[in-house]
Amino acid sequence: MSLVQVENDGGVAMVTLNRPEKHNALNAEMMVRLAEAWDEIAQDDSVRVVLLTGAGERAFCAGADLGSLAPLATGARAPETVFEKRWVDEHQSLVDRALLRRTDFHKPVVAAVNGLAVAAGFELMLSADLRVASTASTFQLSEVRHGLIPSGGSLARLPRQIGWTNAMEIILAASVIEADRALPMGLINRIVAPTDVRVTARALCDRIAEGAPLALTKAKEAVLCSSGRGLPEAFEIEQACQAVVMASQDAREGPLAFMERRAPQFTGR
Repeated sequence: MSLVQVENDGGVAMVTLNRPEKHNALNAEMMVRLAEAWDEIAQDDSVRVVLLTGAGERAFCAGADLGSLAPLATGARAPETVFEKRWVDEHQSLVDRALLRRTDFHKPVVAAVNGLAVAAGFELMLSADLRVASTASTFQLSEVRHGLIPSGGSLARLPRQIGWTNAMEIILAASVIEADRALPMGLINRIVAPTDVRVTARALCDRIAEGAPLALTKAKEAVLCSSGRGLPEAFEIEQACQAVVMASQDAREGPLAFMERRAPQFTGR
């Protein structure tokens, strides 16, 4: 079985971290396969939305497998597999692609979190646009306690997503955040029973998938690319995305279907 499973089901790409015996901790093979999966999904016109989750009931992802990746990153151990060699040779590119530390992936992502979301697993979750967590979920960036800093996107993303003070407590104090606190701070969208996490996340994916593919990607592109910019520049980005959408067939089909009281037939063009 692949350590990263990808299945396209009705326009929903289900991406599953599949190393439950290690709490889905990311080793070199998983980082390579995850990077490749995002690249392939980005080019697959049949995919409208992604459901990202971890196998098992104990962890979404416990972060990087430090026993495996840290010695490779520091040069303390030579790579032994094809995946480890790629990890060493393409390290930063793989991190950026695997953890979606980029602004060119515009398809919506919904995370289904059951259990631990720690370190790089937490950072991967932050790349998701919507997040459903179980009542048993906990969240932590523990890197400073190991002499490291989180560098998979959280230092840039977290203060923008949940505000300065909440973000700095998570980053500097390495506080463990339980689901009931994560919800009001805006870290997650829903808290549900462990048995309902994937069902609830899938329902959100299905609702998103009803939208026009081009409208979905352009809306996310506008939000991503305008984040942190001044209003005049942000409005220009928004308008540029709007121009592309308004020139599409889907922009004609949507209002027509509404007037004819039928379900729209979107094509992404």
